[in-house]
Amino acid sequence: MSVMKSATGAADEKAIVAAAEAALGEIALIRAEVGKVIFGQESVVEQTLLAVLSGGHALLVGVPGLAKTKLVATLGTVLGLDNSRIQFTPDLMPSDILGSEVMDQDAAGYRSFRFVPGPIFTQLLMADEINRASPRTQSALLQAMQEYHITVAGVRKDLPQPFHVLATQNPLEQEGTYPLPEAQLDRFLMQVDVGYPELAAERQILLETTGVAEAEARPVIDAQRLLQIQSLIRQMPVGEKVVDAILSLVRSARPGNGNSTTDKTVAWGPGPRAGQALMLCARARALYDGRLAPSADDILALAEPVLQHRMALTFAARAEGMTVRDVIAGLVNRAKG
Repeated sequence: MSVMKSATGAADEKAIVAAAEAALGEIALIRAEVGKVIFGQESVVEQTLLAVLSGGHALLVGVPGLAKTKLVATLGTVLGLDNSRIQFTPDLMPSDILGSEVMDQDAAGYRSFRFVPGPIFTQLLMADEINRASPRTQSALLQAMQEYHITVAGVRKDLPQPFHVLATQNPLEQEGTYPLPEAQLDRFLMQVDVGYPELAAERQILLETTGVAEAEARPVIDAQRLLQIQSLIRQMPVGEKVVDAILSLVRSARPGNGNSTTDKTVAWGPGPRAGQALMLCARARALYDGRLAPSADDILALAEPVLQHRMALTFAARAEGMTVRDVIAGLVNRAKG
């Protein structure tokens, strides 16, 4: 019996290795195609792709004009996903996102209701300036992002698979905006901060995007293949040291767990969903880098995008000018220490 089990385990391991090697080539092609359109911003592209490869959603935060919309549209093309875009505004209603029922009447005069699907019925949804819509409209995404279905008139309607939300948010303009509630922020696997490009990348942007023709990305995989890669990532082994690193980091970010700095500066910390996000994203990052298993370095590299939207500082810490990133950097340095 033990011989059969070991043989089966070895066969499964070989199958995972073969599948990972095939996925590595496709991920390299995906990166190359995205690079034709998005210049520089390697960390932004990496983190956004990791969120999608892990099967989750991402919140892209940055000032206007940094190609956030372009990145989402490019990913839709390269990954072979149906995609749609919603421009969030204060007067947007939940039915504008989910869809609504309309009354039809046939030739005999019989009336019936027919559901007209909204733009949420897609595989890659771009929620542009998500914090400009009212809380009522923002909440329309809550069930979809967690349970991958919606309920209209008491009837469950499943969303296409895979389903990903890539939302954008402008950190500068706060007038006429509604901050996302903590429950909704927690549903984003990562918060990706989009900064200004480096000098060389900005020079390339000027040269490549102001001519007669612009480069276009082409599809590399399709939705079914993306689902297979997402399943593969969940099968990748994670060592005990990596699990311990995740638990140590997440728990150290919560007040009341023996970290005096956290107790003084953090009002509330990340929940178990942060650990789940680190587990999935670390596996995806390993595959993205050509490795078959994640390491503790992956956890530390992903600490900021995974934790920063799942924590809040105390009033005293904010008054001293501290930021969540400062606290996370301190936790990472202590873990390295």
